[in-house]
Amino acid sequence: MDNILERRANEYKQYQLRRKTNADIIIAPANSPLQYPITGFRVAPLKKSLIPGLALQTQERGITTNKREVYKVSLSVKSGVLSVEDLLDGDQVEGQGQSELTISSSNLTQLNDLLSRVTYTSTIYHIRTSDLVSFTFEDHKAIFPVMIRRPSVPVLYDPGKDINSRVTIITKTFLRYKELNILIQSIRKFYPKIKIIVADDSLKPENVPGNNIEHYIMPPAQGWFAGRNLAVSQLTTKYFLWVDDDFEFLSETRIESFVEIMEALPDLDVLGGEVSGDQFYFVLEYDEGDENDGGCLRRIREFHQPLPGYDGCFLVDGVVNYFLARTDAVRRVGFDPFLKRVAHTEFFIDGLGKLMVASCKGLSVGHQTHRAQDEYDSYRNQGKLEEEQKLAHHFFKNYLNYIKY
Repeated sequence: MDNILERRANEYKQYQLRRKTNADIIIAPANSPLQYPITGFRVAPLKKSLIPGLALQTQERGITTNKREVYKVSLSVKSGVLSVEDLLDGDQVEGQGQSELTISSSNLTQLNDLLSRVTYTSTIYHIRTSDLVSFTFEDHKAIFPVMIRRPSVPVLYDPGKDINSRVTIITKTFLRYKELNILIQSIRKFYPKIKIIVADDSLKPENVPGNNIEHYIMPPAQGWFAGRNLAVSQLTTKYFLWVDDDFEFLSETRIESFVEIMEALPDLDVLGGEVSGDQFYFVLEYDEGDENDGGCLRRIREFHQPLPGYDGCFLVDGVVNYFLARTDAVRRVGFDPFLKRVAHTEFFIDGLGKLMVASCKGLSVGHQTHRAQDEYDSYRNQGKLEEEQKLAHHFFKNYLNYIKY
C-alpha cells in the first residue's frame, strides 16, 4: 500500500504540472493612469507580437525651471524580451530586446506613440504556457498576463446534406445477436441508409447481415469500454448516436431532433435522451480534497440548470446509455478499457470539466423485453473481487479517497 500511495502521489504531481494554467489572480489597480490589456493577450511561441492597448493616461505636466518634466515608464517580463518597433534617433528607450524595457519622454503623446509599438517575444518554446508583464509608472504598478499558445490546426467534419452523412449509429454487442438483429431491423425501418458500427467481443462471433454495417470482431470478452473505443475510433462523421444492443427504434425516435439542438448549441458535447420513458441523468458532486488523501466524488440525481430555450432539457454531468455526441469531443476523453463489466458513469467521471452535457425529454428510444441468458449474465454481473479491483482503480486513476453512486 505504501508503494501504491507513493506512485499515486508522484503521478498526481505530474498531472498537476501538465494541466497548469498559470492563471494567477490579477487585481487591477484602482484609479491607475496605466492603460493595458487587463485580460492579457495571446501570442505564438518565439514570435514577435505587439502588446495591444498600452498607454499612460495622465495630465500633461507644466514647465518648471524652463524644463519639462520627463514621463518614464518601465516594463518587464520573465520568459521573453521586449522591444519598441521602428525606433528613431532621439527616442529614449533603454533595454531594447531585453526582459526589462524603460521608455522616457517629456511629451506624453510621444510616450504613448512609443508604447503603442512595444512588442513581446517569448524566448522559451512551449505550446501552452504564459508569462506576466509588469508595467510601472512612478508609484503605480500593473501586471497582466501573456498567453503563449501554439496555434492548432482545425479538424472539421463535413456535415454533408442529410442525416446519413452527419451521424453514425454505434453499439457494442456480446452474446446477444437476437437483440442486435432486432435493433438493426428497427433502425433500418426509419433510417435505411445510415451507417451502423458494431463492436463485437462475443465468444463465438456470428455474421451480422445488412447494408452499410461495419462489424468489427474483437478478441473474446474484452469488455464494454474496449468496444466503445473501437467503435469510436472508426467514426468519420461529426456526430455519433450511442445505443445499447437491446434497444429498439420507435416511430418517435428522431435523430434529427438531437442534431438540431446540437447544431444550435455548439458548446454542447453530449446530448442524452430517454429510454422507454426514463430520462435518466445525474450530477457529479466532486471535491478535489487535499494532495495527500485525494478527492471525494458522489453521483446525485439532480441537474445543474434547465437548458435555456428547450423545455424538458437540463444541463447535467451524465446521461442515460442513449446519447448523441460530437466525435472529436468524445475522442478527447475516451473510454477506459480497464472497465469491462460495469462502466457508464465512469466515462462521465473522466469527462467531468471536459464535456458539456445535457439531457432532453422526448428524444426517445425503446428497450426490448429482457431475455434471461445465463452465460451472458455470468459475464455481465460484477463479482466482489472485480468490484474491489474497480474501486482500487478509481482510487489510483482518479485520485479519489471516496466515491459513491
